[in-house]
Order: sequence, then structure tokens, then C-alpha cells
Amino acid sequence: MKPWILLVGAGIALGYLYTAPDSCEGRCGEPYSEEDECHCNAECRRYHSCCRDYDRHCRPEGFSRRQDAITDQDLLRISEQLYKADHNKAQPTDITLNPQHQASPDETGDQEDHSPQPLYKYVNEKLFSKPTYSSFIKLLDNYQRATGREEEVTAEELREQDNFLKEVMKTELMKKLFAFLHEKNRYGSEQEFVADLKEMWFGLYSRGDGEQDSSGFEHVFSGEVKKGKVSGFHNWIRFYLLEKQGIVNYFSHNFNGPWDTYPDVLGLQFSWDGFYKEVGSAFIGCSPEFEFGLYTLCFIARPGRA
Repeated sequence: MKPWILLVGAGIALGYLYTAPDSCEGRCGEPYSEEDECHCNAECRRYHSCCRDYDRHCRPEGFSRRQDAITDQDLLRISEQLYKADHNKAQPTDITLNPQHQASPDETGDQEDHSPQPLYKYVNEKLFSKPTYSSFIKLLDNYQRATGREEEVTAEELREQDNFLKEVMKTELMKKLFAFLHEKNRYGSEQEFVADLKEMWFGLYSRGDGEQDSSGFEHVFSGEVKKGKVSGFHNWIRFYLLEKQGIVNYFSHNFNGPWDTYPDVLGLQFSWDGFYKEVGSAFIGCSPEFEFGLYTLCFIARPGRA
């Protein structure tokens, strides 16, 4: 089994932050209000104004969809299935790392560069032409990293979000994840699942001062700066591209997975344009859909929990 727990920070953060104004959770039967994005009363079907998850939360007793428990054994089983279904991952010849210095616990906070060379010696950039990679990379420059500043989402960025979701849903990996969640009665249709993915990953929320300044995708994959420190930033592709530009400086690692294939797991310290990440972690060499699917599973199955 793989130590998924090392990436718990990336996935679990979503559990505290996800809110959906277009959901019926906790709203069944509430009075009509024209200010609501969608509705959860008995008349909403007649007026075609129900929220997308109305059936899940508000169908009459006897018709409601039962949500089957997701056990720890279920999580181990489906996680291994997703791992095996990652057909777009890097092969051993696609990436050459240069981990250099392994930091002791006392050294992770010293903000010293113990590794003079870049982390990545070589990456086969043909990987990035694969549809899930190329659509993922287009999303990375859609955010300004400082928290407390409102994000402005353009029509082009919305199209890029939709295109990424479309590409990942073509993969066997995401189809396996949907089949599992459908079996567990979390979603009635793939359309409902994709709509929820868009809200949980790209829906904006506030990290302070009431500004809509963050999203799950920005935090986990692109990275943020909060109070002078790097927050999130768990993606190997993002790291490689910024290191290649000279914007990220690799300092050291404090954990290196024992595998001779990818994805591997690396715990690392680095500076992002002068801002420090004391303890980061990343799957190295996995496809975008693997991380996206695994963290989605964590959030849905164990929101706010390890």
C-alpha cells in the first residue's frame, strides 16, 4: 500500500473550505426567495428551478437515495485502483531527480539552501502534450498568489476549467472514481458529479477579509502566499515549470519515497520567489487526473478528517 497519508494536507484542506450556494444540503422545504440561485421546495420541479442535488437531499421519504458508508478498506481498495489506472503517469525514463541534501527535523525551518543544484535534472516534456496535462497547465496562470485579493475569473478561464474537467473525465481513472461514488450513492449521474467537481475545486472562497481570493485548485495545485509563507503548492508539474524559469529554488528534502517507479512521494523545502515552504509534499510523476481524483476521493469520503 502507498502512504497516501503524506498528502493529507492537500486533500483535507478542501473539507474545511467547500461551500455550495447552489446546493440543497440543509435547505429542503425552505420558502422561495428570488435571491437564491436555485430552490429546494416542492414546487421547484414545476418551475424547473431545483438545485442540481435536489433529488439527493430532498426527495420524499421512501425515495431518497441512501448513502452507503465508505469504509477504510473501501478507501484502500479504490486508491489502489486509481493508482493502477494512472496510465498517463511518467515512466522511470521520463524524469531524473537530483534530491541532494536530506534535511534533519532541525534543518527544515532554517530557510537555508542546502542543495546548490535544481531538483529536476531532466523531464520529458512530451508528457505535457497529453490532453490532461496540457489542459491542466493552462489553469496554473489563472491565479494571483497573494491571499486577501479578490480573484477575477474571466470567460476564457471558465472555458479552461470546463476543458480540464472534460479531459479528465475521459480517463479510465476518473471513470473508476465516478463508478465507485455512484455505487456508494454519492452521485446519481456523471453530470451531477462533474458539476460538484467544478464547485469544490474552482468555486471561490475567502481566506480572509471577506474577499473571494482562493479556491481548492489554486491552493493545492498552483500555490498561494499567506502571511509571507507559501501555502499549498503540492504539484510536481507546477514546481518543475517554475524551477525551470528560475522562480522556484529547491533547498532540500526530508522524505523520499522508496519506489523505483512513478509516482513517487517527496517531502521538500523550497523558496518560491523569496517566500519559503518549510514542509511541502508532492507526488512526483503522477498525471494531473491521479492527484485530482485521489484528493476528490479524500474530500468526499472524509471531509475535514484524516
